[in-house]
Amino acid sequence: METARFMEILDTEGQLLAAAAERAGTGAKVPTCPGWAVRDLVLHTGAVHRWATAYVAERHTSPSPFGDLPDLDGSALLTWFREGHRTLVDTLASAPPDVECWSFLPAPSPLAFWARRQAHETAVHRVDAESALGVAPTPLAPDFAADGIDELLRGFHARAKSRVRTDEPRTLRVRATDRDDAVWTVRLSSEPPAAERTTGPEADCEVTGPAAALYLALWNRQPFPAVTGDPALAALWEEKSAVI
Repeated sequence: METARFMEILDTEGQLLAAAAERAGTGAKVPTCPGWAVRDLVLHTGAVHRWATAYVAERHTSPSPFGDLPDLDGSALLTWFREGHRTLVDTLASAPPDVECWSFLPAPSPLAFWARRQAHETAVHRVDAESALGVAPTPLAPDFAADGIDELLRGFHARAKSRVRTDEPRTLRVRATDRDDAVWTVRLSSEPPAAERTTGPEADCEVTGPAAALYLALWNRQPFPAVTGDPALAALWEEKSAVI
C-alpha cells in the first residue's frame, strides 16, 4: 500500500473514532479494552498521535517517552483529540519523503513507517470506540486489514518482546478467505515467532476468516472466526500476544 493511502485512512479513522467517542460519551465502558472507559481510550490515542507527530515534525532520531496526559474530559477532551489528530495528519502530509527520524519496525522509510503505524493504531482504537456504542464496527478494507496482519505478525511479533512462545516447535497458519495473497505461516518456538507470507508446510493450527475479522482477532478485539487443528495454539495467541 502507498504511504498516501495510509494517510487517507488515518484521517478517516481518526474522525470516526472521535465521532464514536462523542456519541458514546467519555464515561462509557469499552468492551474491547477491559478496564477502560472511552476517556482512557481517547487520552491514549491522542497521546500516541502527539508522540508520533513529534518524531516527524522535530526529526527526533532516538526514542522518547510519551508526554503527560492532560486532565480533560467531555467536549474539551474530544477537542484536544481532534486537534492532535489533525496535526498528525497534516505533519505526515507535509513531511518530505526522505525525512529522517526514529522508527521501530522495518519500513521503506521513516515516513512510510509512521503513516502505516498510525493508520493501524487509529483503526484498531476506532473499533474500540465503536464497541462502546454496542454496534458492529465500521468495515475495514480487506487490503488494509491484510497489511495490518502483516505488520503485526512480521513486525511486532518478530521482536524479542513477543511472548508468543512454545516449548516445542509448532506452526500456526493465518489464512484470509477474501484475499488470495493473504496467507501467513508462523513458526512458534522458544524464540520470537517467525512469520512468512507463504502457505508453507502443514500447520498444527490454522485460523481462517475474512482479512478484517482476522485482523481484529489477532489484535484480540474479537474471537477468531474459525479454528482448525490444535485449538491450544489459538488460545496461546489470545493469552500471550498483547503487544508490549
